[in-house]
Amino acid sequence: MQTDMNQLPESCVSAILSFVSPAEACRLSLVSSTFLSAAESDVVWARFLPSDQVDIVSGLVAPVKFSSKKELFLWLCRRPLLVDGGRKSFKLERSSGTISYIFSARELSINRSDDPEHWIWETLPESRFKEVAELRTIDRIEIQGSIKTKALSPNTLYGAHLIFKLSEHAFGLDLMPFETSIEMGNRVRPGTAHLQLPDQKKRRLERLMYANRLEMLRKHWEMGGDCRGGGVPSEREDRWMEVEVGEFFLMGGGEGYEEVRMSLKQVKGYQLKGGLVVEGIEVRPKS
Repeated sequence: MQTDMNQLPESCVSAILSFVSPAEACRLSLVSSTFLSAAESDVVWARFLPSDQVDIVSGLVAPVKFSSKKELFLWLCRRPLLVDGGRKSFKLERSSGTISYIFSARELSINRSDDPEHWIWETLPESRFKEVAELRTIDRIEIQGSIKTKALSPNTLYGAHLIFKLSEHAFGLDLMPFETSIEMGNRVRPGTAHLQLPDQKKRRLERLMYANRLEMLRKHWEMGGDCRGGGVPSEREDRWMEVEVGEFFLMGGGEGYEEVRMSLKQVKGYQLKGGLVVEGIEVRPKS
């Protein structure tokens, strides 16, 4: 069997490996010396890199040095790399080669974010981006982002997540769930999300102050036909918090130039809110 494998032309083996995942290509390199040689070739690893790899590499804030397509692939998998002037980060998943992006707050549409009475832009040492947006006080929050499907990996289920923190003096964010939506073409997937878990002790006084208004809002919400619990926040490895805005499946063809629009808002009730720190929205493959 070993001899038969070695007799295969390397070009044939390269063609075979170009249809498997990066992890499978590494495993198959153990089959024979021919497979090992093919598994190291640029022909194979170019297949695992994004089609717009030239634009991605040229847009890196910190240039990377590489001598082969495989080395470039491993660089892009190592950690999220800042691109587009530091307003986004890009990363490949090592075992599959699927693409992830994080869009900084500056890449998002945030209502009234240009008004320092409502939002301030500041630098935090723990953020990967130069600036984050911190909410001072406002009655309506609307955060939107978008990405072209051609920038992502086909045949992949994606999740969009808001990356955020809450200041010590956050208020008004747990009175009602946020409305979320994912739009692609004429398809809309609505949902809800919470940025704070309910029943925190320091919110009791606030709830008493808003009790009557909150009850009216809850009834209005229920009449709208969507009173699901929705997503809840969780802590990330980078110590920020995140909550899922929604998910979408990217087909293998015919959707290359569609746009995915992501939205999270709380616009009902007009109660004042503050203390939300927005780092960005991450679009990444789901397990």
